[in-house]
Amino acid sequence: MSMIDSPDEMVVSAALFCVVFVLNVVPAFAPPTWIALSFVGLIIPSVNVLAVAVVGAAAATLGRIALAKLSGRVVRHRFLSEPTRLNIDAIKQGIEGRKALTCTAFMAFALSPLPSNYLFIAYGLTSLPIMLLAVPFFVGRLLSYGFWVMTASTVGGHLNLDSFDSSAYLSAYFVLSQLLLLPAIYGFTRVDWHAAFAERRLKFVDKVGFSNGHR
Repeated sequence: MSMIDSPDEMVVSAALFCVVFVLNVVPAFAPPTWIALSFVGLIIPSVNVLAVAVVGAAAATLGRIALAKLSGRVVRHRFLSEPTRLNIDAIKQGIEGRKALTCTAFMAFALSPLPSNYLFIAYGLTSLPIMLLAVPFFVGRLLSYGFWVMTASTVGGHLNLDSFDSSAYLSAYFVLSQLLLLPAIYGFTRVDWHAAFAERRLKFVDKVGFSNGHR
């Protein structure tokens, strides 16, 4: 038996895929995907949890890949100076030989409700292969989305809710996490990654170099 059993469900799944994809391409201030999918489970308690989780995880992963690629093309190549790019590229050397540990860490992150826009934007600034992040992210999000949708559908079934207060999208946690985006990315570029991996100590470069954009 397939996860999608009717043309109507295919249309809904396609619409859900597009919405989640767009939410994950937007670099900041987009509602977290787990909240959007929980909303679906809350108002449609009979929803196919597995189908929603698979569609959501696939769309979120592809959207975040696009965000990482855009980060690399726009920020790395147009705004970061050569010394700053070389500093960030030390991450690639640092995790070589630690791929299993790195994938485990990425999956653990994906299992959490923490915003992933920071992670993919920062990752896009490196020269690392995107699949090293995308695969564990997909697996982690698939599991976490399944949990959130199942929980929401259970709650919706018991409470028989017909609507959902949109203020949840503007929770203090969400707003504050997004306001920290630029400082977090700036801090990421300031860490001396050579010292972090070679000397195992946290050190910051004197200043971050930015190019003038005329390359």
